[in-house]
Amino acid sequence: MIDEALQSYLEAHSSPEPANLARLSRRVGQRLLYPRMCSGHLQGRVLAMLTAMIAPRRALEIGTYAGYSALCIAEGLPDDEATLDTIEIDDEMEDFIRAQLSESPYGHRVRLHIGDASEVLPCVASAPSFRPYDMAYIDANKRTYLQTYEQVLPLLRPGGFIIADNTLWDGKVLPTDTPTDNPAHHRHDPQTAGIIAFNDFVAADPRVTAVMLPLRDGLTLLCKLP
Repeated sequence: MIDEALQSYLEAHSSPEPANLARLSRRVGQRLLYPRMCSGHLQGRVLAMLTAMIAPRRALEIGTYAGYSALCIAEGLPDDEATLDTIEIDDEMEDFIRAQLSESPYGHRVRLHIGDASEVLPCVASAPSFRPYDMAYIDANKRTYLQTYEQVLPLLRPGGFIIADNTLWDGKVLPTDTPTDNPAHHRHDPQTAGIIAFNDFVAADPRVTAVMLPLRDGLTLLCKLP
């Protein structure tokens, strides 16, 4: 949703992208399908700063992809005793992700789980050592965003935060009579329908407060009320 000139200006006036994350971005572009799924410089700095502001002892990520966002969250954790559980459904990504974690000074803060979040989360939550999460980042299957949200929210402490990515979805969430430069925005495919359902639901959900930001492809911040 941000044009290239504005993106470049924003990045130039934000803290530099750490060297290990710049290398990760290049590897994603060279080796992986759908490199746009990688958070990148600006969103990564936002995630690191939001995490530092929230200072979670326990954080959760649904949708690891290449590990870029996980490492940004891990960077923002308050110390080495704080942890991030990150869940990736694609088992073919495991070796790539673990290699990136091993190169980062914050990789040891990350616990990678491979599997479907709907199956992994009950196992994590049933462990005797489980404590509610202080923060969760959702960037997984758009078709089931609302179901993922409903599964994550009970695992979050009151006053905890959820950050949901891609909530503008290339502008396709806009009403069909809204002027747009995106000729594809009229398509209501299952992913678009999933994001629209999520956006409409959380905006009216009395259990949270919500703010949607026009950062990159849309970022929604949610705070669980007491």
